[in-house]
Amino acid sequence: MIKVQTGHGEITISSAVFTTITGAAATNCFGVKGMAYRSMTDGLVHLLRRESMSKGVKVTYNDDNSVSIQLHIVVENGVNITTVCRSIMSEVKYVVNKNTGVVVRDVNVCVDSITV
Repeated sequence: MIKVQTGHGEITISSAVFTTITGAAATNCFGVKGMAYRSMTDGLVHLLRRESMSKGVKVTYNDDNSVSIQLHIVVENGVNITTVCRSIMSEVKYVVNKNTGVVVRDVNVCVDSITV
């Protein structure tokens, strides 16, 4: 959790807020089929439904009150993966900062699968 001091008191922002915002921002980008999750039991990559998108996001809290975000995605076949990833990085940084006021140090995108 991150604690933000304001003039009226302290605001605590949980990991669930960051993962939900990140998942929504990433899946709204062109070429993204959805969030991905690698199963520990069978080792296969699964496409996550909207209600469980947070499983594909990992948030790390840094000492300077910023966050680092790692997300796993499934992209559509035929898209430029580099362009899609750059778009996601930019969008996630902007949306998380806009909605929480917390600085995003870096966004790492892992493309786990390509689907048609």
